[in-house]
Amino acid sequence: MLKIAMLSSWHVHAGGYAQQINRRKDATVTAVWDENPENGKKFAAELSVDFEPDLDKLLARTDVDAVCVNAPTNMHREVMVKAANAGKHIFTEKVLALSIEDCEAIKSAVEKNNVKFCISFPHRTFPHNLLAKKVVEDKILGRITLFRVRNAHNGASANWLPSHFYDETQCGGGAMIDLGAHPMYLIRWLMGKPAEMSSAFTKVTDHAVEDNAVSVMKYADGAIAISETGFVSGASPFMLEMYGTDGTFIVNGNKVSLCSPKVTTAGFGGFVTPNELPQSLPDPISQFVDGVLYDKEIIFGMQDAIELTEMMVAAYKSHKQNAFVAV
Repeated sequence: MLKIAMLSSWHVHAGGYAQQINRRKDATVTAVWDENPENGKKFAAELSVDFEPDLDKLLARTDVDAVCVNAPTNMHREVMVKAANAGKHIFTEKVLALSIEDCEAIKSAVEKNNVKFCISFPHRTFPHNLLAKKVVEDKILGRITLFRVRNAHNGASANWLPSHFYDETQCGGGAMIDLGAHPMYLIRWLMGKPAEMSSAFTKVTDHAVEDNAVSVMKYADGAIAISETGFVSGASPFMLEMYGTDGTFIVNGNKVSLCSPKVTTAGFGGFVTPNELPQSLPDPISQFVDGVLYDKEIIFGMQDAIELTEMMVAAYKSHKQNAFVAV
């Protein structure tokens, strides 16, 4: 039985992660720590477990083998370094940290103490995105010239996101560093590291951080990638578009369309819907628990986590400088 402590209820996914853990027969939530004691007590009561206000004491408990980190992003370095030094395996919400320096400190602690690590990149487990990866690797579209990913909702315009999601100190930014993490890690996974990036961030609502955001990336081979996100889009489906010299691949919600002479003789414009998609991979929590208990592969690890922070650092730097910056 893997015994897991929840480190904060700050992130909106904390409750969902706890439920996923407790649904398993080989894992359970045993305790809660929170930087806000009142929130922590409430979260612990909901889970029927102990609340421990002292992080060091919680990490010393014998009924804690691992931690699920949902603390404010600016606390990730402190929380995860302590957890690793206490020998606890680490699952974390994205992003890993707000700077490369903080990421490297976490990496060093994880490697020094030989603990398992997993970051939550759920879109890399979805069938349509796994098919996109195969399309890229098999060069079904020839040379990719433009790649676009959009992931947005109406959390700000419909006023359902918690107020602390607009705290720049805790979050490191707004829509891009939160919801925009999904397009960013998909772009890095499917297209590799860009050479330069430029961002356009705006505010539609009166919150302190951006709620409408786009980052454009240029690659050495001439390709362009576009990451779009926001908290002010109602009924916005997930969109992934790849355009290449030999065809096009489009995901609209969960609907997949592909046009390439390698899969159809209809010519350009002859889109087909694949008969089968790749099987979903285990969700991030399952990968983490299986990795710790059964030494199964954790597909997204420390290097993936650092690369996402690298992308976000460049995105916000370019926004502040109003110019393309190196990634």
